[in-house]
Amino acid sequence: MNGPLLKQRPVYVIGIGVHPYQFPSETPYLQLGLAAIREALRDAGLAWPQVQSAFVGTAALGMAAGRVMLRHLGSTGLEVAQVENASASGSTAFRLACLQVASGERDVVLAAGVDKFGDGRRAVLKDGLPPLSPTAHVPLVKFALLARRYMRERGLRHEDLAAVAVKNHGNASRNPYAQFRKPRTLEQVLRSPKVAGDLTALQCCPRGEGAAAVIVVSDEAIRRLGLARARAVRVLSSVAGSEELAQEAPALVELVRKSSAEALAQAGVGASELDIVELHDAFTIEELLYSEAVGVCAPGEGAAFVARGASRIGGECAINPSGGLIGMGHPLGPTGVGQVAEITRQLRGEAQGRQHQGARLGLAHMIGLGSVAVAHVLARP
Repeated sequence: MNGPLLKQRPVYVIGIGVHPYQFPSETPYLQLGLAAIREALRDAGLAWPQVQSAFVGTAALGMAAGRVMLRHLGSTGLEVAQVENASASGSTAFRLACLQVASGERDVVLAAGVDKFGDGRRAVLKDGLPPLSPTAHVPLVKFALLARRYMRERGLRHEDLAAVAVKNHGNASRNPYAQFRKPRTLEQVLRSPKVAGDLTALQCCPRGEGAAAVIVVSDEAIRRLGLARARAVRVLSSVAGSEELAQEAPALVELVRKSSAEALAQAGVGASELDIVELHDAFTIEELLYSEAVGVCAPGEGAAFVARGASRIGGECAINPSGGLIGMGHPLGPTGVGQVAEITRQLRGEAQGRQHQGARLGLAHMIGLGSVAVAHVLARP
């Protein structure tokens, strides 16, 4: 085949399920993951034996978590692969599921993400090399410095950063799957405790636990199994990459720009056509910078885009209508799959209480430590 596989053999999201993200609890990860998978099966109208393979994204559970979980649905002999790619674990599991269907090897594939808090030990802390400073590998410090740089260079105010959190906490308050379901005022965000630099607690994502599941299928599977084509959301593109040395813009911003541009080009659409964007907003500064990098607003206009309501549900392009990592939560393994589930819900017109009317195209973009990026463009039926 010549060209992207997804153009040669269409792939569709047919079922979605999410276990609400929550603060760490005694709930076994099996209970979290199976709830999401069963919901996705019901949503698709499929029985478990019809699923031919499964990719399970997790960052903190340990070896063989996927197989240990899935056997409780029945040992059907399906292919199982566990995927770890930091925050992009779920996004990568979804990408692999899509490519397997697009290749023609399988027709019905599950992409699931599940995680509990875990010990948080990262490979970068085990590389045997002395760090430049005690905080050199702490993401919070990295983004606090990035926020301070852009506040200085662009004349941004504390209120400009806090406005992102106000919007995303507001979106999360309307999302039954979100970890935080309480709207916040600008004053509350600004007065919450400072954790690093100018970033306050309500401008940073919580860590917790949860699960999300998505089932992707081929055209042939839709016909053969009598699935509801009117609710099948097409995956137009799938792109993955890692950061390069950047000469001007920070490497992460350039990584977002390049990967989202490639995903949009592969899908044959422009950034201005996007109705929904779910992106990595672990810290408020990220949404401002990444919305510019994706191209939904002009360089330097991220704060103004938020201020005029363009990124709200009902605005020009709803950014993080789920609540994003800041409001929806960030359990790592499920996060990227949860983004796809939210976009699918929006494109179907089923996001009750937070529906962005007329949504036709969506971009799911995720960053993972390392750093890596995974991006997908989806289109409504």
